[in-house]
Amino acid sequence: MTAKYIIGVDGGTQSSKVLIFDLEGKIICQGKEDLRPMSMPEPGVVEHPDDDLWDSLVIAARKAMNAFPGKKEDIIGLGLCTIRCCRVLLKADGNLASPVISWMDERLSRPYEHDNPEVSYVTTTTGYITHRLTGEFNDTVANYEGQWPIDKDTWQWSEDAEVFRQYNVPREMLFNLQLPTTVAGYITGEASKLTGFPEGIPVVNTANDKAVEALGAGLLEGPTALVSLGTYIPSMVHGRENIKNAQSFFSNLASLPYHYLYESGGIRRGMWTISWFRELLGEEAASKARDLGISIEDYLNNEGEKITAGSDGLMTIHDFLARPDIPFRKGIMIGFDGRHGSAHIYRSILEGIALTMKNHTDAMCEELNLTLENLIISGGGSNSNLFMQIFSDVYGLPACRNVVNGAAGLGSAISAALAAGVYPDYVSAIEKMVRIKDRFEPNPENHKTYHRMNSEVYRHITTYTDEILKKSYPIFK
Repeated sequence: MTAKYIIGVDGGTQSSKVLIFDLEGKIICQGKEDLRPMSMPEPGVVEHPDDDLWDSLVIAARKAMNAFPGKKEDIIGLGLCTIRCCRVLLKADGNLASPVISWMDERLSRPYEHDNPEVSYVTTTTGYITHRLTGEFNDTVANYEGQWPIDKDTWQWSEDAEVFRQYNVPREMLFNLQLPTTVAGYITGEASKLTGFPEGIPVVNTANDKAVEALGAGLLEGPTALVSLGTYIPSMVHGRENIKNAQSFFSNLASLPYHYLYESGGIRRGMWTISWFRELLGEEAASKARDLGISIEDYLNNEGEKITAGSDGLMTIHDFLARPDIPFRKGIMIGFDGRHGSAHIYRSILEGIALTMKNHTDAMCEELNLTLENLIISGGGSNSNLFMQIFSDVYGLPACRNVVNGAAGLGSAISAALAAGVYPDYVSAIEKMVRIKDRFEPNPENHKTYHRMNSEVYRHITTYTDEILKKSYPIFK
């Protein structure tokens, strides 16, 4: 029997990735292209420059297809996942009317404003990329999170005219909604020439990027939470009910039709903070890593492992990009003394991420009356043994990482496999395509240290710093 393959597209905030999998979830080849720096022409405005999402996808696709060792005709489908919570404004012909508005842009906290007469369509990044690949005006309903007139119970556009007035987008400006694992269209000849993707293969709807990542990580109902280590870091558990007015989490649409992904509060610019610190260290740390024949990431992790749990009292608060409703919040490092060096700062950043997410996860699970038994950690940060152990120690739970830790690409492929009828259901597809790599057990002494540090100090820091930051905000905003 001839081997068959599936393309998984993972369009993120920092890069576009194209992965080609076999039907058991093994990566055959891949291509990646970093996105350009965000355009921030004025405070509160954050845009992807020019046509960067599409242009980077084209380059990543060519890299993957050029590396593909098989026959194009054996590729049976493409699953598409891109960044959520963005806004894309299109002309009548489907081309961009203005740069893609990032999820970090303050305009996305408000209803759409009709200030550009060229705009005929308002859509998501999946809607835009689907149109570029297929020529269709279809989109997955499960990527409409935020300021959209969606009915999350029916998974369709709202039938309430008042809801459309509230969000200020008429129905005729919106794409056709489809469920995950349905076919949105087929690769056109023009798209095939640009990307190298086989002409005529189906482009399959997935969901928002975090939901697709959860699918690719194997997260289904049960006492397991996923922590997604990306530019935005949330924790998630799976559910069947659209819980409205929750205090500690959001009920987002999942990759499984009519299922939901409960998502805790999170960290904006989460993994960005680690990249920021690495750049601050500059050439000296890079030179030490080269001398040892290892990557800068491995060098930092090796140094961080030498520091005891708690970083000798140095604590990092991850408000490096505050929410629009608390704009005065800033990133904080508190507790410096003469013992502290760069390794303490690095470990403190990792610990701050884990402690913040523990508090968000606890609040969500308490409201859901859910007791966790396991963690799954996904994203590039899970490559760090140090980070994995810190998560296990902070949560006091086993922490697993999978063979494919870029789970959104695999989740896209799983959706395409289901659409093609390769597997009869989600459980079967996950059993065949998702594999655990290893598991970290909590260190009891470290867990005790982190529990005391968190309960007595860490979770209370902003109670005391908020008032002074409110005073400094008008001066330095």
